[in-house]
Amino acid sequence: MIEDFRKRFIVCLILTLPILVLSPMIQEWMGFSLRFTGSLYLLLALSSSVFFYGGWPFLRGLVEELGRRSPGMMTLIALAISVAYFYSASVVFGVPGKIFFWELATLIDVMLVGHFIEMKSVLGASRALEKLARLMPAEAHLVEGDDIKEVRISELRPGEVVMVKAGERFPADGLVTEGEGFADESVLTGESKPVRKKVGGKVIGGAINGESPLRVRIEKTGQDSYLSRIVNLVRGAQLTKSKTQRLADRAAFWLTLLSISAGAVTLAVWLSVGQEFVFGLERMVTVMVITCPHALGLAIPLVVAVSTGLAAKQGLLIRNRTAFENSRKITAVIFDKTGTLTEGRFGVARMVSFREDLKEEQILKLAAAAERNSEHPIAASIIRETRKRGLEIPAAAEFQIIRGKGVEARVEDRQVGVVSGAYLKENSIPIDLDSGSEEAETRVFVLADGEPVGMIMLADQIREESYEAIRQLKSTGIKCVMLTGDSQAVARSTAEKLGLDEYFAEVLPHEKLERIKELQNRGEFVAMTGDGVNDAPALAQADVGIAVGAGTDIAAETADIILVNSNPKDVSALLLFGKATYRKMAQNLAWATGYNAFAIPLAAGVLYGAGIVISPAIGAVLMSLSTVIVAVNARLLKI
Repeated sequence: MIEDFRKRFIVCLILTLPILVLSPMIQEWMGFSLRFTGSLYLLLALSSSVFFYGGWPFLRGLVEELGRRSPGMMTLIALAISVAYFYSASVVFGVPGKIFFWELATLIDVMLVGHFIEMKSVLGASRALEKLARLMPAEAHLVEGDDIKEVRISELRPGEVVMVKAGERFPADGLVTEGEGFADESVLTGESKPVRKKVGGKVIGGAINGESPLRVRIEKTGQDSYLSRIVNLVRGAQLTKSKTQRLADRAAFWLTLLSISAGAVTLAVWLSVGQEFVFGLERMVTVMVITCPHALGLAIPLVVAVSTGLAAKQGLLIRNRTAFENSRKITAVIFDKTGTLTEGRFGVARMVSFREDLKEEQILKLAAAAERNSEHPIAASIIRETRKRGLEIPAAAEFQIIRGKGVEARVEDRQVGVVSGAYLKENSIPIDLDSGSEEAETRVFVLADGEPVGMIMLADQIREESYEAIRQLKSTGIKCVMLTGDSQAVARSTAEKLGLDEYFAEVLPHEKLERIKELQNRGEFVAMTGDGVNDAPALAQADVGIAVGAGTDIAAETADIILVNSNPKDVSALLLFGKATYRKMAQNLAWATGYNAFAIPLAAGVLYGAGIVISPAIGAVLMSLSTVIVAVNARLLKI
């Protein structure tokens, strides 16, 4: 389509040159005469070529718009060029008047080049979806026994195993069956850091494998893959019309009718004050061209195309456009605690040494050695913290589980135990069990040869990103509320650390909806964050439902917006981006309507007394320029 407009413009521009030379009005202005037998008929033939070839897209558009009973831009342009052409043709055949062909040709030239520039701008604005679709590689290395063969990804089937070399993109969604490394998923999920992949780990088709070759068993291909579902989701969001879009469409329709009416009134007024018919006709055509509602019609769709594409690349998937636009109204955000504000797993909060000759790190190493063979979550937390600090875990022997109370093992010629407070009570080991820790923490004690040498406090660790997310939201006046099934003590501790405005503790899943209603009854416009499955009723009740941490499962049917990652900063980013998107829509609508309010009287000739008159071609330039401005402003969302 873009190439077609470019070709028509070039042909019409070439034909316009002899039309200008043969036009009587141009000859009069330039002070020369080039008239010969049949010159007017040659002028008519050249102008007819420009009208039917160059004006064909607009004439076809007129038929399509009238067929839909939705007159718009194409209707106005087609009417304007048709009036100019048929009036000028009738003058050639003897009707009194002036020939209007040079204005017709230049008008069509400008409209063609304007549409060409505009379509390139629109294409650039909506290219994000195309880039997403191109992420999937064309071929894959299929493993068949000891052989590896090249196949097209369309031939892959679930259950098959592929080899993904370093630096290649994964050809489909699947599970790692051999190898260990990192994957770059930034373009798909917005996760900036490489994600570690080991045996059993999920990979996403289109992500980039790191420096280690991996073997992957295919789970989802084609339309079932994560990337395909994102593309379909984004495309659906782009096609879905929000209330703002429907308002703009309605305004564009009425503007078309206004333009036609204003054109007719302009002609009538100039004729009534004694002006020549050709002057009034020129004013009428200019009014109809300059007020084409193209900028108004594109004001919202262009912002939609840009915002949904940009959001998808950051792991923000918009299912409901109206809800996304309404995010600017949010006054309170409800966070689910576990897995959103916190990591959803035990972590070492702090440690206490009971002996001056043992440092905290030595206590941690002894505990990690004793817990090395345990599969308990507390053991995993202690070992993870030890490795995080870069400490070497000593060897251990004679490992045994103290059922329900802890573990013990032989470490560096000492009998080391990691036990609960209940174990200390049962064995009458003296220690103050009520001091040194908070209610929200789980405590374990480290024994060396039966003597308590230290205490480790564990808790569900607050994400580092949570602090910044809460700070950003509160800085914009949004209340931050937490829902959790944990005890009052745990909830209070987390809320105080994060500086939350309010929290609800010991809330059962079916009670979350009631808490949302409670806030709404107070006059709050509420956004709810949840996992999209267990929180379905709450997400549906909220003014804006946000499924957080949906990962590669984006089937959160009750959510308005899906955040691929569990990062709470994505929530604040989403709300800020929603406000920025609505702001761009408002700017585009203000420009498009303000432009027309100024352009209609100018085109009608209200400044004629001051010597300012706009030709149809200049009107077309201004109309095209306004559309390009709207397109460029939409693309500024990227900044």
